[in-house]
Amino acid sequence: MTDPAPYFDRHVFFCTNERAPGHPRGCCKEKGSEALRDHMKAAAKEAGLGKKVRVNAAGCLDRCELGPTLVIYPEGVWYTCATTGDVDEIVKTHLVEGGRVARLMLYPDEKVPAHRARKAAAAD
Repeated sequence: MTDPAPYFDRHVFFCTNERAPGHPRGCCKEKGSEALRDHMKAAAKEAGLGKKVRVNAAGCLDRCELGPTLVIYPEGVWYTCATTGDVDEIVKTHLVEGGRVARLMLYPDEKVPAHRARKAAAAD
């Protein structure tokens, strides 16, 4: 038996989880993830990806401190994004061109995204 063909070429799961105010891990929703997800949906549609890519809200992806976070399948590539510009770059580079946005990628052992760590170090 073989698997059926995928319904979408790529599936984006965008964390929109909400935790109680003051939770020590924070949450993606309080960092603006719903608006960023909505922006990604519109940007993907504008790029002509409507039938090829699905952008969905997700519950907790368990990387709260790094958020807002999203993961793109089937590649399994994780990103953090804070601005609509970050989202636009992910749509263009990853979803349209098939590349990667290295500065926004998250790795399994990361506690703080590399670009945020560099920014914090520069501020000291």
